[in-house]
Amino acid sequence: MIRKSLHSDSSAILAIVNDAAQAYRGVIPDDRWREPYMSAEELEAEIADGVVFWVAEEAGRVVGVMGIQDKETVALIRHAYIAPDVQRQGVGTNLLRHVTALTSKPLLVGTWADATWAIDFYRRNGFALVPLHQHESLLTKYWSIPARQIETSVVLADRRWLNAPQDSPTE
Repeated sequence: MIRKSLHSDSSAILAIVNDAAQAYRGVIPDDRWREPYMSAEELEAEIADGVVFWVAEEAGRVVGVMGIQDKETVALIRHAYIAPDVQRQGVGTNLLRHVTALTSKPLLVGTWADATWAIDFYRRNGFALVPLHQHESLLTKYWSIPARQIETSVVLADRRWLNAPQDSPTE
């Protein structure tokens, strides 16, 4: 079952994010790694900034989380994490299909350039890497992340974005 998250899901969301993010340890630049990967304060700040979280639940247990954030003419997929013990069982794909259906806007997702498994997941689900000459301006316009994270990230886009005429993202 996929449902909109409740405030009472916060601890389960944080547990999933922080458990699943262990895959980044030693992969992303050391200066970008932190423990915990996401704090309760960061989760609350993301919600306050308009990220709407959806959770996948199996047998009463939250096993996955994915956020969507409306940003002007696009929507962003944010903080997509699946409990390690249920990864590769379709939970992420089901969450992605659900949040994709929530908007008619083009979708963008940012992830670490070295997180090849995440890039592969989005590519299998119809997303494509945005050309490098566009990724920095997109990350600057739609995300609030440090310059170092911009340097070490990529952006993927769905077909709606790829097929739409592109204005300069810095306008």
